[in-house]
Amino acid sequence: MKENEDILVLKEEITKTLRIIEEVYAFYQRVHAHEIKLLGRTQSTALIIAQIIENFYTCIETLFLRISQFFENSLQQEKWHSDLLSKMALRVEGVREPAISGKTYKNLLEIMRFRHFKRYYFELDYDWDKLDFISEKFEKAHASLKEDLQTFTNFLDLLNQAGKSKQG
Repeated sequence: MKENEDILVLKEEITKTLRIIEEVYAFYQRVHAHEIKLLGRTQSTALIIAQIIENFYTCIETLFLRISQFFENSLQQEKWHSDLLSKMALRVEGVREPAISGKTYKNLLEIMRFRHFKRYYFELDYDWDKLDFISEKFEKAHASLKEDLQTFTNFLDLLNQAGKSKQG
């Protein structure tokens, strides 16, 4: 019964994450519709966009860590961020389905690289061409991630049902 409860908790983590990324995405759209229209492509608006994208990825990565912990995936300590992301795209026979598709993985990989760059880039002048590139990856990842996580939630439902059948 504990495993079924853990599945329900993981499903709620997915639901919570989806709600947060929707809020983040809605804020991103508002910034484009209002602040960037009003202020233009300035240093200030670049910082806002960069922070939104960083928050989005950190939120997703936290969920991926929960999924990894549930399925007891081991991560290479020296490069756990990239290891975690790549494992989320794997189907592990007899264990779990992939949490994300290959196309989502590719977009999130670019966002993860950006986040690492942002964390160690202390200047305040972002290149808008690069922000446009990463914004495009963000928009694509946002769209496909919702579908991927719903598919993964369906897998968890099947896993939960199989666990109940074994108990009953």
